[in-house]
Amino acid sequence: MSANRWSAYRWIFIEIFVIANLAFLAFDVYLAHSVNQFRAPTEWIPICFSVAAPILLAVVDFRAPVGRRPANRVVGLAVGGSSILVGIAGTLFHLQSQFFAHLTLRTLVYTAPFAAPLAYAGLGFLLLLNRMVSDESKEWSRWVILLGLGGYVGNFVLALCDHAQNGFFHSIEWIPVISAAYAVGFLIVALTANATRAFLNICLGVLALQVLVGLIGFCLHTLSSLQGPSASLFQNAIHGAPIFAPLLFPNLAILCGLGILDLRTKLGVTQFSTDPAP
Repeated sequence: MSANRWSAYRWIFIEIFVIANLAFLAFDVYLAHSVNQFRAPTEWIPICFSVAAPILLAVVDFRAPVGRRPANRVVGLAVGGSSILVGIAGTLFHLQSQFFAHLTLRTLVYTAPFAAPLAYAGLGFLLLLNRMVSDESKEWSRWVILLGLGGYVGNFVLALCDHAQNGFFHSIEWIPVISAAYAVGFLIVALTANATRAFLNICLGVLALQVLVGLIGFCLHTLSSLQGPSASLFQNAIHGAPIFAPLLFPNLAILCGLGILDLRTKLGVTQFSTDPAP
């Protein structure tokens, strides 16, 4: 894709990313909350939001490009702000289950995955970014990378806590933890150092490895569910290894890749050391 065509469509790539992720979260949250059969009515809130928000965004995006008309901007800001609230509230509810009562590492590991709802917050910030920062600026690219970096930090914590539940019984369970740590390190350097096109190319290679790790993890988690103790795949899926959790790796790699590719396009053959960090 040429630089001109890329600049014309990069905003919609972010919109598609947000819409697809919000829609998928409806199914993912349904599986997660099926563990306790939706004991609290509030557990339906993120599902309802994930059903309504993508439809609303798709309608306004189809009618007018991002930020080009007031209706698109207002709806995007409203959905983005609501998504952030859903994410923060979900995180507090998850922590309230056990962690706040005992404040121990054990309750942090065995409580509901506290970082998972922050996915809503990250998607909400992407919507705000697409409407409050010009996509012609390098700051837009860096904010995309920064939000992807935040996702990888959360992914690192989730992989560590999830696999700590069985004491890393299989040594291969360390791979996603190490992989997420590498992604975090390279993305931090890409944001804070005088990164060159060559280093950004290396970052793209690291992100490609994240895709591979995620797909392998997805296959292993699926096999674990297929071989679970229950005759029902659904029961094995909600009580066993989370099937879709490893897909966070390729998902975040796509987001960070969009930011890095856009930064490379704007960088040209020069460094961006003269620009202030976001």
